[in-house]
Amino acid sequence: MPRFLHTADWQIGRQYDRFGPEDGPVLAEARLSTVERIARLASEQGVDAVLVAGDVFDAQTVSDRTIRRLFMAMQGYAGPWIMIPGNHDAALAESVWTRARRLEAIPANVHVLLAPQVLMLAEQGMAILPAPLTQRHTYSDLTDWFDHAETPPELLRVGIAHGSIQGILAEDIDSPNPIAPDRVARANLDYLALGDWHGCKQIDARTWYSGTPEQDRFKSNGAGRLLDVTIERPGCEPQVTTVAIGQFPWLQWEQQLDMPSDLDLFIEHLQQLTQSSVLSIALSGHLDLAGEQRLHQALSKAEALHRYLEYDFHDLRLYPTEEDIAGLHADGYLGEVVEELRQAQEGEAAGTAREALVILTGLLRDRQDNGEAQ
Repeated sequence: MPRFLHTADWQIGRQYDRFGPEDGPVLAEARLSTVERIARLASEQGVDAVLVAGDVFDAQTVSDRTIRRLFMAMQGYAGPWIMIPGNHDAALAESVWTRARRLEAIPANVHVLLAPQVLMLAEQGMAILPAPLTQRHTYSDLTDWFDHAETPPELLRVGIAHGSIQGILAEDIDSPNPIAPDRVARANLDYLALGDWHGCKQIDARTWYSGTPEQDRFKSNGAGRLLDVTIERPGCEPQVTTVAIGQFPWLQWEQQLDMPSDLDLFIEHLQQLTQSSVLSIALSGHLDLAGEQRLHQALSKAEALHRYLEYDFHDLRLYPTEEDIAGLHADGYLGEVVEELRQAQEGEAAGTAREALVILTGLLRDRQDNGEAQ
């Protein structure tokens, strides 16, 4: 009963410059450590092979060191690895793959399929039909040859490709490389392992995108997983299990704060998120000074826990209550300034007014605390 793991879009060597020097390198390193976890899982589960459906590397220009580190990360699984190039690492005349071969970095158990030829894995009970990309973009279906490829009847027919199932996926996907939606039926495939779509997606019972195993976008599309596939014998329907493998989930939250209870629920939700994540938060509504202070305390603690935390307060207004202003002793001219900044939050300079109000009330609070301390 053949069993294999299906993964894709590792994009080793990808950089995360937008996250700065503290977080970007960690996120890049996580892609390599995820490969180590895939190798460990494959070994522990005793699968027959691991299929990597393209975009193993993020670019042709990754360093020699990165190439060597990738194949070293795969050493935890001694069975066959099946790889094809995708649009990011296409099999050009001179490519990351030719460089890897010159470096003698590719182990004997790693099959990098650079040509449309059947790979027989008789011991594992599978015949692999690859559709490697030999250029970044193609406008013909490279899986056409599957229909006429001959394989022994006792072996599973497993296709592996990188591109877009026509008429199924969104138009703004990573590459236009077309794949016929009925390829499985036309080629009598037992399974078609796909890459390019970064989320986990089932097209039909035998056609799946595994998605990237380490999430890299703020999309709720099932990224951060791989697929564990078992097929009893040729013609049987695959049994597919999704396996969470990623280290850092990417989460995007939007929250309206209108009542004190809204802030309570938001802080509770934030505290319940214990896995280190890449977190983007957009808040709207309004807060009083006590609520603003509680919010920043909660976010400060979250920043220490999570890999990266960004927040957008553009639509969040700060409205000190009369009690807030009285407590800060913002009387006379200061009281007038506070009130003007409150009103200015409704205009074009809302963000600037809010920031100024936060700074001013913070200074008043510090002055009051220092006075009490004396």
